[in-house]
Amino acid sequence: MNAPVIVASPPAAASKWRAILQSALWLRIGLLAAIVVALEIYGRIWADPAFMRPPTAIFEALRKEILPEPKVIAALYMCVAEIAAAYALSILFGVLIGLAVGASRFSRGAFFPIVLLLYAIPQVALLPLVILMFGLGPAAKIAFGLSHGIFPIIVNVVAGMRDVKELHMRAALSMGASRVDIVRYVVLPHMVPSLFTGLRLGMTMTLLGVILAELYVSQGGVGYYTRVFAESYNPAPLFALIGCLAAIAIAFNELVRIAEHNLTPGKRRTHALKASVKE
Repeated sequence: MNAPVIVASPPAAASKWRAILQSALWLRIGLLAAIVVALEIYGRIWADPAFMRPPTAIFEALRKEILPEPKVIAALYMCVAEIAAAYALSILFGVLIGLAVGASRFSRGAFFPIVLLLYAIPQVALLPLVILMFGLGPAAKIAFGLSHGIFPIIVNVVAGMRDVKELHMRAALSMGASRVDIVRYVVLPHMVPSLFTGLRLGMTMTLLGVILAELYVSQGGVGYYTRVFAESYNPAPLFALIGCLAAIAIAFNELVRIAEHNLTPGKRRTHALKASVKE
């Protein structure tokens, strides 16, 4: 007698979590809609037009004053390029320095306090020095963004390497693994979650550094137009420009999230398992 065939169905826990995520999404959308409505009412009834405008006026300024202006669009493109360059350099040097500092207990004890000391220095105080070294062009903005974004990456890489178990290191050495093999197959998989935490923080800080440099040294970039709109008491295009910067930050964050989803070993396995269950 043949055994009955059991057709696998998605686990109830997965369906429950999917429902929770969908409800959280709608809750987030509802909250954002409520905030927009509240700002619209406040902006039209009580707000001073010299300092705040309702969201409808901000969208109108975006459509009529920001998007049709070629110089503003060119400034936004330049800002994106500067953020991307500063962030790429932050990742490169942050990961390399973090691996060097966290390679052993001796290097952590010798160099990690220096990294924390430099991290604690307010970076705004170094802006005049950056301007003297790199001038008033894009190089100063990239360097200032790098000085903001590199330290969160270093700290999180060192923290991720500290979490690697000594037993795994000894097992790899006993099987003849080289230093490069240990970093590639033991250290990196363990530090991926901490690394992407550092990448998210580093992206936010890089954006902050580039925008701060734009405000002080820009002669035709986003910072220049921000100052112009603020000093002329024209808040609608100012907030529209800030909204464009927020969209840039969201886009970079989304890229980091996609990379985290595709490169984290546990999430890759979970995604492959779900795909096999669906098939």
